[in-house]
Amino acid sequence: AARRGRRRGRRCSRDPARTSRQALRVALDLDAVLGDTRPLWDAWLEDAARRFRSIAELDPATLPDDRSEAARELDRWAERGIGDWRASLGRFAEDHAPVYLRPRAPVSAALRRLEAAGARIDVFTDAPEELARVALSHLGAARRVRSLTTQPEDDAVVVRSPDQLARLEI
Repeated sequence: AARRGRRRGRRCSRDPARTSRQALRVALDLDAVLGDTRPLWDAWLEDAARRFRSIAELDPATLPDDRSEAARELDRWAERGIGDWRASLGRFAEDHAPVYLRPRAPVSAALRRLEAAGARIDVFTDAPEELARVALSHLGAARRVRSLTTQPEDDAVVVRSPDQLARLEI
């Protein structure tokens, strides 16, 4: 009972949420660091072109390389009777992610290390959100990622390769 009040008011130095030091913010390029979603995207475009050919023609070769711009083109394509292409992309990605995306042990270990150190992990990509979220989940990173964006935040350390992630000092 005499020892009970001695620690009252003290901060535990091992609790990263209570340290006065600001947590590291890391922005990972989804396709370059975690897993390249471009082949899965290309496969879906080919499937969608074939599947919806009788409703509205789609030539994947004419779409812009930037997937944000391609999404705007696909929105216009969908208005011709296709409907919700994003839901179709999400379903396709869920079904085919194991073929195109493989978790990498060194990357997963680095993510665990960053999370344990209290770092904020963001991911950025030009891929549509439906594809990116499936990829994050399949690669085992979804629960460690705080936000998914199209551009890294200004105050974040931008990581563009698995090697750069492995060398990142915490």
